[in-house]
Amino acid sequence: MKKIKKEAIKQEVFDLYDKYAHNQLDRRDFMEKLSVYAVGGLTVPALLDYLLPKYAERQQVKADDPRVESEFINYESPKGAGRMKALLAQPAGNKKKLPGIVVVHENRGLNPHIEDVTRRAALAGFIAIGPDALTPLGGYPGTDDEGRTLQRKRDRGEMLEDFIAAFEFLKTHPNCDGNIGVVGFCFGGSISNQMAVRLPDLKASVPFYGGQAAVEDVPKIQAPLLLQYAGLDDRVNAGWPAYEAALIANDKKYKAHIYPEVNHGFHNDTTPRFDEKAAKKAWKRTIKFFKKHLK
Repeated sequence: MKKIKKEAIKQEVFDLYDKYAHNQLDRRDFMEKLSVYAVGGLTVPALLDYLLPKYAERQQVKADDPRVESEFINYESPKGAGRMKALLAQPAGNKKKLPGIVVVHENRGLNPHIEDVTRRAALAGFIAIGPDALTPLGGYPGTDDEGRTLQRKRDRGEMLEDFIAAFEFLKTHPNCDGNIGVVGFCFGGSISNQMAVRLPDLKASVPFYGGQAAVEDVPKIQAPLLLQYAGLDDRVNAGWPAYEAALIANDKKYKAHIYPEVNHGFHNDTTPRFDEKAAKKAWKRTIKFFKKHLK
């Protein structure tokens, strides 16, 4: 199949994919609208192949990386869905208590990319947990399309409880010092904002292009926030001015970065929405923020 260059793809194609990935278009409508852009030698199958994630070839910290110890564990979520599955990762050979990070996936379950991000957090010197909100439905099913379908079947409030339970599990883990932050992407960014509202002992929250907490809930936030937004992400960014005004009015500690000319999902290096420069800068800022507030 002919290799497609990013600059050959119109922004409208990325916007279509964003709507599809966030359940605003079903697959049939997405394919029909995508066909409009299948011109100049491009075919719909080629465009679709280009847009879909490439997990196998784009792992930064692989499951067998000797620098990291990772394993799938189970933890209890008494106010959520019961027994949950998660990836737990920490630096190889670790014998001391470390600060912790909860890694919250997108709207499709614990896919290979978020497993990779969990291991990256461990490699940076933290004990990290990446829960799978799809556990009650059998877990991440192997494709993002199926994952999105399953996640729509779960109650959002119940999923929030599952991630809060992961925070509580990590807090009492023998290798965790009790100082815990959260980082989340898309759906996970929204959950990261909600966890800041719900957890007075959360030490730091880093939402990536996630829906904001309700303005009336902002007074409850105690954790400092590092908010990362994509400049082209009009859908999520629409809620930012009111959220920022509430953070300022309530004297909350926050720092926001809006990365110009990048799409929603720019940190996910398995899809063409990935922007290497912005992703590296955002992740460097994330780790620096956690080291400041958790260590």
